[in-house]
Amino acid sequence: MESVDTLDDLLKKLLGAIPEVKSAAIVSAEGLPIASALPQGVDETRIAAMTAALLSLSERAIIEMGKGDFDQLYIKGSEGYLLVMQAGPNAVLTVSTTKDVRLGLILLDCRRTCEKIAQLI
Repeated sequence: MESVDTLDDLLKKLLGAIPEVKSAAIVSAEGLPIASALPQGVDETRIAAMTAALLSLSERAIIEMGKGDFDQLYIKGSEGYLLVMQAGPNAVLTVSTTKDVRLGLILLDCRRTCEKIAQLI
């Protein structure tokens, strides 16, 4: 089994493994950027803050509806998906994909990446 040394390596591996994944970022639950592989011109601080807001709202909705603990959120847009997944107690993975991505495959790969992130943080 291949060992991955850094969070940046994990993001590069995720983007390299699935062509439909266009960008990814790891952010703290407080909304601070930890690591990112975002397109040129995208503000990682702004993405981190929005991810934290999505996480907070999702956690509140899950609790309010009695659905247990937050695990993942996905948002479908006309050009693709935005996935937000818990990566241990202190981090969140956010991933942007094209509209042609196979969701089952990407969710599985993202879950594995989240487990590795949780081990590193």
